[in-house]
Amino acid sequence: MTSNTITPVILCGGSGTRLWPVSRKSFPKQFIDLIGEGSLFQQSSKRLSGTGFAEPLVVTNSDFRFIATQQLHDAGITPGAVLIEPEARNTAPALLAAALVQAQRDPQALMLAAPSDHYITQADVFCDTVKRGVAAAQAGQIVTFGIQPDRPETGYGYLELDAGDVEGATPLKRFVEKPERAEAERMLAAGGYLWNAGIFMYAAQTMIDAFAAHAPQMLAQVQEAVGQAQTDLGFLRLDPDAWAKCEDISIDFAIMEKVSNLSVIAHAGDWSDMGGWNAVHQHAVKDDAGVAVQGTAHAVDCRDTLLRSENGAVQLVGLGLDNIVAVAMPDAVLVADRTRTANLGDVVKQMRANSVAQADTFPKDHRPWGFFETLILSASFQVKRIVVNPGAALSLQSHKFRSEHWIVVVGTAKVTVGPDQDNLSVQMVEENESIYIPLGAIHRMENPGDVPMELIEVQTGSYLGEDDIIRYEDVYARGQGAKG
Repeated sequence: MTSNTITPVILCGGSGTRLWPVSRKSFPKQFIDLIGEGSLFQQSSKRLSGTGFAEPLVVTNSDFRFIATQQLHDAGITPGAVLIEPEARNTAPALLAAALVQAQRDPQALMLAAPSDHYITQADVFCDTVKRGVAAAQAGQIVTFGIQPDRPETGYGYLELDAGDVEGATPLKRFVEKPERAEAERMLAAGGYLWNAGIFMYAAQTMIDAFAAHAPQMLAQVQEAVGQAQTDLGFLRLDPDAWAKCEDISIDFAIMEKVSNLSVIAHAGDWSDMGGWNAVHQHAVKDDAGVAVQGTAHAVDCRDTLLRSENGAVQLVGLGLDNIVAVAMPDAVLVADRTRTANLGDVVKQMRANSVAQADTFPKDHRPWGFFETLILSASFQVKRIVVNPGAALSLQSHKFRSEHWIVVVGTAKVTVGPDQDNLSVQMVEENESIYIPLGAIHRMENPGDVPMELIEVQTGSYLGEDDIIRYEDVYARGQGAKG
């Protein structure tokens, strides 16, 4: 008998530019404490856990693999498997890879594919909606979940419903691309349309069969990528050569718009894809004037405005603002008319074209062992704050172009250093103590304690880039030139 237990497939490899400057390529919106308790990824994972759900199957990329597992650990969730995409190929290959991995255990296992950046406060209502689709998925349907629209939204795709009923699910008549305003108003008035949430439930074999019928070439490529996958520190790294052959295409275009066994369950609870600052403003706590204040910010005589400061040392003050989004980061500030924030993706592209570092990266850079943040950067020296997690260690490494001076300010650092691998010494560096790492010296720092260890690093040299690393040993299996 087929089990009713659902395996969530949580996609968390993308980057959201429409929430710049908080969300960037190096640390995108799904991992940020944007709204609510915890990151959107943690909220999604918690929502799809507990009774009726198996351990989640997570699909992400190499840059985010340790961030994802650390956030799951912090949320008290153990993943069933973590698939590493060698490069971004959109949702079709990612979901097929997950289905193939799951089918190795149970071809009839139910799977729920969900993005990791959705915001839903009524988790119990959403889970009830999902469970209403179980019978249809067990019967061989691909079930998609639509949201009851409450406004003529032009930023979402729509689902047009057909007559009839399939085990509690309504057959889909057609997908509707993002409409113009007049068409959105018409659909809202007519009824029979739902927003397309991009959430799907199906048996693993059902999805594989859909690819066999409508995208056989991709099926062969992803089968090869899964078949040649390598286990890497508990992650399943898909074969890069086979993966590179896959078309970059969404599951909607590759499969959903072609299959005949697709049905819809309507979700009447709250939902947002957190696609931009307007969505944050909509769901944030606001005063009677429609003003939302987050972090160290203060509003005076403002209306319909969002003020957010991510820097505790910076007080963001809004005076007399109307319909504005203002976001202050340590290295970038956004001030925008709320009606224009959907264009932030284009702004980020322009910054990239102009080689603006803030387009994609933060001064605070997350690593498997913790994080560092740049405090001062000049042509010949750099000052960083480095935080190493309990029990974590940086790689054994050396640098061609810089020397380093470490001052421990919290905890104890276990430091290995020497002129070559045959002449290494180990010493403990306590709070308020320091150690010098000469240019070319082989070195490593570790945190032997049970609390985060912090130090200040002063680098001096002719080149201070993160790729100036010769790596000798690394518990995180990163290659030469990899950051951190």
